[in-house]
Amino acid sequence: MELNKIYNEDCLEGMKRMPDKSVDLTVSSPPYDNLKSYNGNNETWGETVWKAIIKELYRVTAEGGVVVWVVNDATIKGSETGTSFKQALRFKEVGFNLHDTMIWHKANAFNFGSNLCYRQEFEYMFVFTKDRVKTTNFICDVPAKTAGQVAKGARKHADGSRDEVPVFVVSKFRKRGNVWSMPTSNKSNGHPATFPEQLAEDHILSWSNKGDIVFDPFMGSGTTAIACINTNRNYIGFELDEGYYKASLDRIEKHKKSIDTL
Repeated sequence: MELNKIYNEDCLEGMKRMPDKSVDLTVSSPPYDNLKSYNGNNETWGETVWKAIIKELYRVTAEGGVVVWVVNDATIKGSETGTSFKQALRFKEVGFNLHDTMIWHKANAFNFGSNLCYRQEFEYMFVFTKDRVKTTNFICDVPAKTAGQVAKGARKHADGSRDEVPVFVVSKFRKRGNVWSMPTSNKSNGHPATFPEQLAEDHILSWSNKGDIVFDPFMGSGTTAIACINTNRNYIGFELDEGYYKASLDRIEKHKKSIDTL
Protein backbone atom coordinates (compact mmCIF):
# COMPACT_ATOMS: atom_id res chain seq x y z
CA MET A 1 0.00 0.00 0.00
CA GLU A 2 1.09 3.55 -0.68
CA LEU A 3 2.59 5.41 2.27
CA ASN A 4 1.42 8.83 3.41
CA LYS A 5 -2.04 8.28 2.03
CA ILE A 6 -5.56 8.06 3.47
CA TYR A 7 -8.00 5.66 1.82
CA ASN A 8 -11.74 6.33 1.69
CA GLU A 9 -12.94 2.88 2.67
CA ASP A 10 -13.90 0.59 5.53
CA CYS A 11 -10.76 -0.16 7.51
CA LEU A 12 -11.59 -3.86 7.76
CA GLU A 13 -11.58 -4.15 3.99
CA GLY A 14 -8.49 -1.99 3.62
CA MET A 15 -6.48 -3.80 6.25
CA LYS A 16 -6.79 -7.02 4.24
CA ARG A 17 -4.32 -5.48 1.77
CA MET A 18 -1.78 -4.58 4.45
CA PRO A 19 1.14 -7.00 4.86
CA ASP A 20 1.74 -8.88 8.12
CA LYS A 21 3.88 -7.02 10.69
CA SER A 22 4.03 -3.88 8.53
CA VAL A 23 3.02 -1.23 11.09
CA ASP A 24 5.28 0.12 13.83
CA LEU A 25 2.64 2.10 15.69
CA THR A 26 -1.11 2.60 15.60
CA VAL A 27 -2.61 5.76 17.14
CA SER A 28 -6.37 5.82 16.90
CA SER A 29 -9.65 6.66 18.57
CA PRO A 30 -12.52 4.35 17.56
CA PRO A 31 -16.20 5.28 17.88
CA TYR A 32 -17.29 5.33 21.53
CA ASP A 33 -20.44 3.22 21.52
CA ASN A 34 -22.98 5.76 20.20
CA LEU A 35 -21.71 8.80 22.07
CA LYS A 36 -21.26 10.76 18.83
CA SER A 37 -23.06 10.76 15.51
CA TYR A 38 -20.80 10.17 12.51
CA ASN A 39 -23.20 11.04 9.71
CA GLY A 40 -25.17 7.88 10.38
CA ASN A 41 -22.16 5.56 10.15
CA ASN A 42 -22.72 4.43 13.76
CA GLU A 43 -24.96 1.71 12.34
CA THR A 44 -21.88 -0.01 10.91
CA TRP A 45 -20.21 -0.17 14.34
CA GLY A 46 -20.58 -2.86 16.99
CA GLU A 47 -18.85 -5.59 18.97
CA THR A 48 -18.47 -7.93 16.00
CA VAL A 49 -16.75 -5.16 14.05
CA TRP A 50 -14.32 -3.98 16.71
CA LYS A 51 -13.37 -7.56 17.59
CA ALA A 52 -12.43 -8.20 13.96
CA ILE A 53 -10.49 -4.92 13.75
CA ILE A 54 -8.47 -5.72 16.87
CA LYS A 55 -7.59 -9.14 15.45
CA GLU A 56 -6.39 -7.53 12.22
CA LEU A 57 -4.39 -4.96 14.20
CA TYR A 58 -2.44 -7.79 15.79
CA ARG A 59 -1.64 -9.25 12.38
CA VAL A 60 -0.37 -5.99 10.85
CA THR A 61 1.58 -4.82 13.92
CA ALA A 62 5.32 -5.45 13.84
CA GLU A 63 7.03 -7.34 16.65
CA GLY A 64 7.59 -4.84 19.44
CA GLY A 65 5.06 -2.49 17.87
CA VAL A 66 2.50 -0.47 19.79
CA VAL A 67 -1.21 0.31 19.53
CA VAL A 68 -2.51 3.42 21.33
CA TRP A 69 -6.29 3.10 21.68
CA VAL A 70 -8.05 6.27 22.91
CA VAL A 71 -11.54 5.31 24.05
CA ASN A 72 -14.41 6.01 26.43
CA ASP A 73 -17.84 4.60 27.29
CA ALA A 74 -21.42 5.65 26.86
CA THR A 75 -23.78 5.65 29.83
CA ILE A 76 -27.07 3.87 29.18
CA LYS A 77 -29.86 3.80 31.78
CA GLY A 78 -27.49 4.91 34.52
CA SER A 79 -24.72 2.41 33.77
CA GLU A 80 -21.50 2.84 31.82
CA THR A 81 -21.27 0.27 29.04
CA GLY A 82 -17.74 -0.88 29.89
CA THR A 83 -16.98 -1.27 26.18
CA SER A 84 -13.52 0.23 26.70
CA PHE A 85 -12.64 -2.57 29.12
CA LYS A 86 -14.17 -5.21 26.85
CA GLN A 87 -11.96 -3.93 24.04
CA ALA A 88 -8.88 -3.96 26.27
CA LEU A 89 -9.56 -7.58 27.16
CA ARG A 90 -10.04 -8.40 23.47
CA PHE A 91 -6.59 -6.95 22.72
CA LYS A 92 -5.13 -9.30 25.34
CA GLU A 93 -7.10 -12.25 23.98
CA VAL A 94 -5.58 -11.88 20.50
CA GLY A 95 -2.03 -11.67 21.89
CA PHE A 96 -1.27 -8.06 22.78
CA ASN A 97 0.24 -7.04 26.11
CA LEU A 98 -1.53 -4.28 28.03
CA HIS A 99 1.60 -2.18 28.36
CA ASP A 100 0.08 0.84 30.12
CA THR A 101 -3.36 2.17 31.03
CA MET A 102 -2.97 5.89 30.50
CA ILE A 103 -5.43 8.71 31.07
CA TRP A 104 -6.14 11.76 28.95
CA HIS A 105 -7.36 14.42 31.36
CA LYS A 106 -9.36 16.95 29.38
CA ALA A 107 -8.16 20.23 30.85
CA ASN A 108 -11.15 22.14 29.45
CA ALA A 109 -13.77 19.41 29.87
CA PHE A 110 -17.32 20.69 29.55
CA ASN A 111 -19.20 17.36 29.67
CA PHE A 112 -20.82 17.37 33.11
CA GLY A 113 -22.42 13.94 32.61
CA SER A 114 -25.02 12.73 35.07
CA ASN A 115 -26.04 14.90 38.02
CA LEU A 116 -25.56 11.75 40.11
CA CYS A 117 -21.86 11.41 39.18
CA TYR A 118 -18.74 13.53 39.29
CA ARG A 119 -18.16 15.46 36.08
CA GLN A 120 -16.59 13.53 33.22
CA GLU A 121 -13.06 14.81 32.61
CA PHE A 122 -11.01 11.97 31.13
CA GLU A 123 -10.67 9.25 28.53
CA TYR A 124 -8.63 6.06 28.53
CA MET A 125 -5.48 5.76 26.44
CA PHE A 126 -4.71 2.04 26.42
CA VAL A 127 -1.18 1.27 25.23
CA PHE A 128 -0.82 -2.26 23.86
CA THR A 129 2.38 -3.92 22.67
CA LYS A 130 3.04 -6.93 20.49
CA ASP A 131 5.63 -8.75 22.58
CA ARG A 132 8.21 -6.55 24.34
CA VAL A 133 8.03 -2.90 23.28
CA LYS A 134 10.87 -2.01 20.89
CA THR A 135 10.81 1.81 21.07
CA THR A 136 10.49 4.10 24.10
CA ASN A 137 11.37 7.77 23.68
CA PHE A 138 9.95 9.05 26.93
CA ILE A 139 8.97 12.70 27.13
CA CYS A 140 10.76 14.39 30.03
CA ASP A 141 9.06 17.72 30.70
CA VAL A 142 8.21 17.63 34.41
CA PRO A 143 10.49 19.96 36.43
CA ALA A 144 12.49 18.00 39.01
CA LYS A 145 12.49 19.56 42.49
CA THR A 146 15.95 18.16 43.24
CA ALA A 147 17.53 19.05 39.87
CA GLY A 148 21.32 19.23 40.03
CA GLN A 149 21.61 17.24 43.25
CA VAL A 150 23.63 14.05 43.53
CA ALA A 151 21.39 11.08 44.24
CA LYS A 152 21.62 7.36 44.89
CA GLY A 153 18.88 4.88 45.54
CA ALA A 154 17.43 1.48 44.81
CA ARG A 155 15.26 0.34 41.92
CA LYS A 156 12.27 -1.82 42.85
CA HIS A 157 11.16 -4.41 40.30
CA ALA A 158 7.72 -5.91 39.72
CA ASP A 159 8.74 -9.15 41.47
CA GLY A 160 9.62 -7.21 44.64
CA SER A 161 13.40 -7.45 44.23
CA ARG A 162 15.62 -4.39 44.42
CA ASP A 163 18.99 -3.43 43.00
CA GLU A 164 21.22 -0.47 43.65
CA VAL A 165 21.11 2.52 41.31
CA PRO A 166 24.51 4.08 40.60
CA VAL A 167 25.14 7.59 41.85
CA PHE A 168 23.73 10.16 39.41
CA VAL A 169 23.00 13.85 39.11
CA VAL A 170 19.28 14.61 39.00
CA SER A 171 18.30 16.09 35.62
CA LYS A 172 16.39 19.33 35.23
CA PHE A 173 13.31 17.48 34.04
CA ARG A 174 11.94 14.04 34.90
CA LYS A 175 9.83 11.59 32.95
CA ARG A 176 6.18 12.52 32.47
CA GLY A 177 3.51 10.51 34.28
CA ASN A 178 0.83 8.46 32.55
CA VAL A 179 -1.94 11.03 33.10
CA TRP A 180 -1.72 13.66 30.35
CA SER A 181 -3.62 16.88 30.83
CA MET A 182 -4.50 18.44 27.49
CA PRO A 183 -7.47 20.55 26.35
CA THR A 184 -9.95 19.08 23.90
CA SER A 185 -9.74 20.15 20.28
CA ASN A 186 -12.16 22.57 18.69
CA LYS A 187 -14.51 21.29 16.00
CA SER A 188 -13.56 23.80 13.33
CA ASN A 189 -12.42 20.90 11.13
CA GLY A 190 -16.00 19.59 10.92
CA HIS A 191 -15.47 16.35 12.86
CA PRO A 192 -17.45 15.82 16.10
CA ALA A 193 -14.76 13.98 18.07
CA THR A 194 -11.19 14.97 17.29
CA PHE A 195 -8.38 14.43 19.75
CA PRO A 196 -5.65 17.10 20.11
CA GLU A 197 -2.76 17.11 17.66
CA GLN A 198 -0.42 17.33 20.65
CA LEU A 199 -1.83 14.12 22.10
CA ALA A 200 -1.26 12.22 18.85
CA GLU A 201 2.16 13.80 18.38
CA ASP A 202 3.35 12.95 21.90
CA HIS A 203 2.37 9.31 21.51
CA ILE A 204 4.06 9.15 18.12
CA LEU A 205 7.24 10.62 19.60
CA SER A 206 7.07 8.20 22.54
CA TRP A 207 6.55 4.90 20.73
CA SER A 208 8.15 5.30 17.28
CA ASN A 209 11.20 6.66 15.48
CA LYS A 210 11.62 8.88 12.43
CA GLY A 211 10.73 7.01 9.25
CA ASP A 212 8.50 4.48 11.03
CA ILE A 213 5.02 3.65 9.74
CA VAL A 214 2.11 4.93 11.83
CA PHE A 215 -1.41 3.66 11.18
CA ASP A 216 -4.86 5.05 12.00
CA PRO A 217 -7.84 2.90 10.96
CA PHE A 218 -10.25 5.74 11.90
CA MET A 219 -8.46 8.75 10.42
CA GLY A 220 -11.40 11.15 10.83
CA SER A 221 -10.19 14.68 10.18
CA GLY A 222 -6.56 13.61 9.69
CA THR A 223 -5.07 14.45 13.10
CA THR A 224 -2.78 11.40 13.20
CA ALA A 225 -1.53 12.13 9.68
CA ILE A 226 -0.69 15.73 10.58
CA ALA A 227 1.11 14.57 13.72
CA CYS A 228 3.15 12.20 11.54
CA ILE A 229 4.08 15.02 9.16
CA ASN A 230 5.22 17.12 12.12
CA THR A 231 7.39 14.31 13.49
CA ASN A 232 8.81 12.91 10.22
CA ARG A 233 6.94 9.60 10.32
CA ASN A 234 5.11 7.84 7.50
CA TYR A 235 1.38 7.29 7.82
CA ILE A 236 -1.39 5.10 6.46
CA GLY A 237 -5.05 5.59 7.30
CA PHE A 238 -8.62 4.74 6.42
CA GLU A 239 -11.76 6.84 6.73
CA LEU A 240 -15.15 5.39 5.87
CA ASP A 241 -17.09 8.66 5.69
CA GLU A 242 -16.55 10.49 2.40
CA GLY A 243 -17.13 13.92 3.94
CA TYR A 244 -14.55 13.45 6.69
CA TYR A 245 -12.18 11.86 4.17
CA LYS A 246 -12.31 14.91 1.88
CA ALA A 247 -11.99 17.23 4.87
CA SER A 248 -8.89 15.36 6.05
CA LEU A 249 -7.21 15.69 2.63
CA ASP A 250 -7.98 19.40 2.58
CA ARG A 251 -6.67 19.86 6.10
CA ILE A 252 -3.45 17.97 5.35
CA GLU A 253 -2.87 19.96 2.16
CA LYS A 254 -3.31 23.24 4.01
CA HIS A 255 -0.95 22.06 6.72
CA LYS A 256 1.75 21.13 4.20
CA LYS A 257 1.46 24.54 2.56
CA SER A 258 1.76 26.28 5.91
CA ILE A 259 4.97 24.35 6.59
CA ASP A 260 6.39 25.23 3.17
CA THR A 261 5.91 28.95 3.87
CA LEU A 262 7.89 28.84 7.13
